[in-house]
Amino acid sequence: MVQAVRLMEKHGLTLDEVDALTGPLLGRPNSATFRTADLTGLDVLKLVTEELAQATGEDFALPGWVHRLVEEGRLGEKAGAGFYKRANGEIYTLDYRTLEYVPRAKLDLPELRALRDLPLRERLSRVLDLPGKYGAFLRELFAKTAHYTLEKAPEIAYDLVSVDQALEWGFGWEEGPFKNMDAVGLSRVEALFAEHGLEAPELLKKAQGAFYKDGTYLGFDGAYHPLPKREGVISLKALKSEGKTLLEGKEAALLDLGDGVALLEFRTKMNAIGEGVIRMLQKSLEFVEEKGYLGLVIGNEDPRAFSAGANLALILSLAQEGDWDELALAVRQFQKASMSLRYSPFPVVVAPFGLTLGGGAEFTLHADRVQAHAELYMGLVEAGVGLLPAGGGTKEMLFRFTQELAPYEEADPFEAVKRAFQLIAMAKTSTSALEARKMGFLRDGDGISMNRDFLIADAKRRVLELAPDYRPPLPPRVRVLGSEALGNLRYAVWSFREAGEITDHDMRIGLEIAYVLSGGEGPAREVSEWDLLDLEREAFLKLLGTRKTQERIAYTLKTGKPLRN
Repeated sequence: MVQAVRLMEKHGLTLDEVDALTGPLLGRPNSATFRTADLTGLDVLKLVTEELAQATGEDFALPGWVHRLVEEGRLGEKAGAGFYKRANGEIYTLDYRTLEYVPRAKLDLPELRALRDLPLRERLSRVLDLPGKYGAFLRELFAKTAHYTLEKAPEIAYDLVSVDQALEWGFGWEEGPFKNMDAVGLSRVEALFAEHGLEAPELLKKAQGAFYKDGTYLGFDGAYHPLPKREGVISLKALKSEGKTLLEGKEAALLDLGDGVALLEFRTKMNAIGEGVIRMLQKSLEFVEEKGYLGLVIGNEDPRAFSAGANLALILSLAQEGDWDELALAVRQFQKASMSLRYSPFPVVVAPFGLTLGGGAEFTLHADRVQAHAELYMGLVEAGVGLLPAGGGTKEMLFRFTQELAPYEEADPFEAVKRAFQLIAMAKTSTSALEARKMGFLRDGDGISMNRDFLIADAKRRVLELAPDYRPPLPPRVRVLGSEALGNLRYAVWSFREAGEITDHDMRIGLEIAYVLSGGEGPAREVSEWDLLDLEREAFLKLLGTRKTQERIAYTLKTGKPLRN
């Protein structure tokens, strides 16, 4: 972080530019450099650098303008301002030359857009070839980070594997610094050192072409040693290299986890769920049953997203073409896929992590059990793009919350409807697995894995626990409140609109959600899951047919942000 600050000044970059260059582009978290400092606190940054300097005798001095921010109490997120400041719903960035805040400037270059979707190892090499000041900044940052790592690793760690794991587990790097150097190529690393006047460290001289080779790693003694095996960790990458792929398609694959358990892995961008994923899910369920497997895990090793939801680009394209029969069929197939997870003759455990949104959340909700990573951003966020959950999510939240009230005879059943409505209409998203449990996305029987590396193995263990006496649940029925609940929700939505808190289109979305959660017009009555799924599908298609919803989807696809039209 200190190097990034110094090199920003040297190469004439802004804070926005540095964070755009040092985040996911390098396989690091979205918070990158300055946003990370804001989250931890500038006072913490100052303390750590000063104590490191005192303990090591090295130069970790921050520039004077950072010290001034600390003196003025601009400590970051906890103080309301630091390197960034949020005001009136907008984010402003510090101009370190004036210490004033200016409108945030998003770095959006064609060269960077072309790199974003490449695998990390290919992306790193290309990043170092960027032209102009951005390339110069990244080459020097990479060189100095790599050089420091090579010099210090033998002093502070037992092996280089530990260094990589520390950066991956503790700081969210997709791959640690030694893996980064292997990706770039050690000859390129050596050339970067020469370019920046750095001598090649002894550890680099000991390497024979790479730090990791054929299941071994370079020890500090100059010999290659077998990679340490970690009990309780399942590597999908290793399974694939061992020929454990059972079924494979362009968008998903089925792997053998051993002990009679299979795993379905999504392979689309952000693991979005489209026709190919659903087709492979159905094939996988049939395969697991026919071959006598004990059960199925759904999970993957993507660094960011279990699934960002349904394929919005495809949905928008079909809507704009007016292919409503195809869309209706697609939504019904999605609903059937969700329900097949619930009623398969063997246990299904979903292992979500990171972004688990929309359709990804709906698949998770319909599993027999969930084994979630502690870092879980789960939500039914369809309202943000002008839709409602139509893969069973709306139905499921109503059923769950109603069932929770069932033991209490005097409980008001409308409380379940209201709770589901607030969750869906406000597109609430958890910031952790514990919060997801409070919100109702996870149940008491669902598990949480603190260490992401153990997530797949923990999910497999849950399948093996469930398998011996497993019986699929009987389809439940739920009592919907009809016109009574619908009238209450309509009044609430109207009140928000009258107060100017929502737009006309927000109001329309809210009314469609209310209609489904009430079971439509009419008296209170018992309905089946498919009765509500039919209402979900109808409401989804009605909203999708509006110009404003299509505008919202198009805007989100282009910018990654919601549109309030």
